[in-house]
Amino acid sequence: MTEPCADPESRRAKIGLALGAGVARGWAHIGILREMLAHAYEHAPLYRAVWDAAGVRPADVRAALDGARAGPVAEGNVGGGTGMVCYGFKGGIGTASRRLGPDAGGYTVGALVQANYGRRPQLVIAGVPVGREIPDLLPERGPGPEAQAPKPPHGRTGSIVAVVATDAPLLPHQLARLARRVPLALGRLGSVSTDSSGDLFLAFSTARPEGGSDSAEDALERWRAVPNGDLDPLFTATVQAVEEAVVNALVAAETMTGDRGHTVHALPHDRLREVLKRYGR
Repeated sequence: MTEPCADPESRRAKIGLALGAGVARGWAHIGILREMLAHAYEHAPLYRAVWDAAGVRPADVRAALDGARAGPVAEGNVGGGTGMVCYGFKGGIGTASRRLGPDAGGYTVGALVQANYGRRPQLVIAGVPVGREIPDLLPERGPGPEAQAPKPPHGRTGSIVAVVATDAPLLPHQLARLARRVPLALGRLGSVSTDSSGDLFLAFSTARPEGGSDSAEDALERWRAVPNGDLDPLFTATVQAVEEAVVNALVAAETMTGDRGHTVHALPHDRLREVLKRYGR
């Protein structure tokens, strides 16, 4: 993200959002700006651009927009998640959602993560120390000088991007409160957010204000928001959806051999089921 995606004065979204490698932010930013200009700022949707490091160009952003479809979101080794590593397993894109009951408003909370963080011993799923139970299948360096180079003493842990979306009518400060619940989900998975981790969390609502037409009689917008005292179900849904989205990213990802022959293994489904069963899950 190369600039605030919401105007600090109006708190309205002003620009699209693209997920991918940090070194590609410049070209991705230009691509999104061109699209916004081309459509006269009529909308600011969420985009997941497909790119590879500094190779991203505005045309790649255009292709990602053209490829966007409604329905289930592709997970695992897709888009910005192609090169991700999560807890020493192949990571990537993951999604999940929760729908509140009628007594809590019936709202939906969805989460999308780009999971690229964590050390193997930290991984916990459903309260089970999966990372300690599956200590092998660690990333393998490809042939060449890098294979002989010493590894960092504690290993790189990367970062995670998480986007939370809801149709609940919330004010900006309430959406910030939703975003601040994302780390609770990561803590349930064993993460401690290590030094230099560049984590980014964003929450937005698709609810729209009432009124606001061009007529003099109805020129004012009327905002209705969920009372602060009724936010707990949304907080719970956020934590649960983000936690499940990370697990889905791990489960959906496949073993990949990439640049210079480096290989990252997928979380083995059969061993995961075996470990969870052993712990009574």
